[in-house]
Formats: sequence, C-alpha cells, structure tokens
Amino acid sequence: MNNPLVHAFFVGRALSEALYEQAEKLLTNALSELGKLDAELRQQLHQFTTQVIERANREEEEAMRRRGTGVAGQASTEPADLQAMIDDLRAEIAQLRAELKRYRSSRTM
Repeated sequence: MNNPLVHAFFVGRALSEALYEQAEKLLTNALSELGKLDAELRQQLHQFTTQVIERANREEEEAMRRRGTGVAGQASTEPADLQAMIDDLRAEIAQLRAELKRYRSSRTM
C-alpha cells in the first residue's frame, strides 16, 4: 500500500509525538533548574540570616563586655552593684533627655 495520504498521516503523527517529547524534556529540565535555583536561594537566605544573627549576637556580647558584666551576673553576686547600674542608667536617661531638649530648642530657633 503506497497511499500518500496514509503516509502523510503517519508522518504527521510521528512529528507531533516527537514535538511532544521535546516539549516534555524542555519543561522537565526547566522545572528542574527552577527547583535547583529555589533551593540555592533558600540556602543562601538561611546562611545570610544566620550570619546576621551571629553578627548581632557578637556585637551585643561585645557591648555588654564594654559596659561591664551583665545584670544577671551582678544580681547574683552583689545587689549593691545592681542599684549602682540602675542609678547609672537613670543618669544616662537624664542626660539624653537634656540633650533632646537642647536639640529641640535649637531646631525651633
């Protein structure tokens, strides 16, 4: 049987199947790459967040060391030091209020 119409039908069918397979491969590869990219971005975001938190913790510890031992250490060893720290904090607050008042008055002039 050498019918050109039947032959054209099978050629068209084979072409459509081949195109479908290629499209399926392309879509699968694209989704795979997108999944990899998503995973990498999530990992980088996690690492960035971890680095920021570690940096903040280091800076907090350094600030506490510069300021002296923490409140919990003072409260457990010497209650008088706790009162001194409270007094120092109140003095700092008073200084900040005075500076703020001075700043506000200089802006209105």
